Amino acid sequence: MDDPTTTRWLIVGVDGTDSSRHALEWAAQQAALRGLGVRIVAAAGALTSVGVFGAHTRVDPVAPPDETDTGDAERLLAYAADWISRLFPELRVETRLSYARPVEALLVEAAGEGAAAVVVGSRGLRGIVAAFVGSVGIELAARSPVPVVVLPHEHAAAHGVRGRVIVGIDGSEPSRRAVEFAFAQAAFADTELVAVSAWQPLVAFAAATGPIPPELFDDNTAAEAARQSLAEELSDPRLRHPEVTVHSRVVRAHPVVALLEEATPADLIVVGSRGRGGFRGLLLGSVSHSVLHGARGPVAILR
Repeated sequence: MDDPTTTRWLIVGVDGTDSSRHALEWAAQQAALRGLGVRIVAAAGALTSVGVFGAHTRVDPVAPPDETDTGDAERLLAYAADWISRLFPELRVETRLSYARPVEALLVEAAGEGAAAVVVGSRGLRGIVAAFVGSVGIELAARSPVPVVVLPHEHAAAHGVRGRVIVGIDGSEPSRRAVEFAFAQAAFADTELVAVSAWQPLVAFAAATGPIPPELFDDNTAAEAARQSLAEELSDPRLRHPEVTVHSRVVRAHPVVALLEEATPADLIVVGSRGRGGFRGLLLGSVSHSVLHGARGPVAILR
């Protein structure tokens, strides 16, 4: 752990909100359990340069940063590092101050050597930008080369409760990466994995998808096809992780509803960044986006 070349890091974005404090606490606990370090990142840029307004804000890249913003960010980093070091004395902690947008600052660290994952809170913006809850997490999840974990404020209520790993499966490539990540997390934590596959009546999609064989309109046939597909997706990961107890859930529901109804605040939900039906113009697929907004516990998103 003392050799920086061997340290792997959880990258955590902080901004002084309760949400980012919970994210830092969760990340530090996970890092301590896994022998990782924590790298705390704060951005000193003006609020108007972050989130969904970032691409449309006129910010002079040559102008020096505001002294108040810089001082606040430096004090926040010092406080966060001291607080976490007191809670976890053996934990390796580093800080990074950036003058870039929060998303860009975190992406730079995510692309660095040794980065294992990025952890952020779901509510990190103030003022009018707060209407776009999770905008930093959404953009991160869409662009990060490593898994992104988003913590909602309500996760504080899950302390002391043994959590499971809940993974959504739809057969897409991001979903397969999510499955492998979920198995690895469940194996390390010695906890159960719940694999969720949601299906809906095909009648609703007939007009959009063209002719469908009549037998596929039968709910029993659709449910059995979903069960078979789920079993196939789980086959190889189960062989690689025989120690993980897996519970399969094949649910007649929208995927978002199926995942959110299954998970508790203590559980880690794992999803791919976009499924088979995603639109390229969107940062995230509709399922991962909606799960981020509705989850009461941590959500991990993999590209």
